[in-house]
Amino acid sequence: MMNSAQELAEEYLRLGGRRLLVMDDNILSTNSWEADPLEAETFWNREIESLPPKRRSEVMSFLPSINVT
Repeated sequence: MMNSAQELAEEYLRLGGRRLLVMDDNILSTNSWEADPLEAETFWNREIESLPPKRRSEVMSFLPSINVT
């Protein structure tokens, strides 16, 4: 069963979101080399960017990562 953080991340990706997770010394951020489609960008700004930092990091943890181990 998905939690809401995973559902938010999956919906963002379903809308064509291109942000990737970047983890550096356990600090999560995102990076994108291409602009998001408008629908994905709007969703990110409305549903994810406004979350408290800890919750936003939880959502970001479900994005594809550039930190391949």
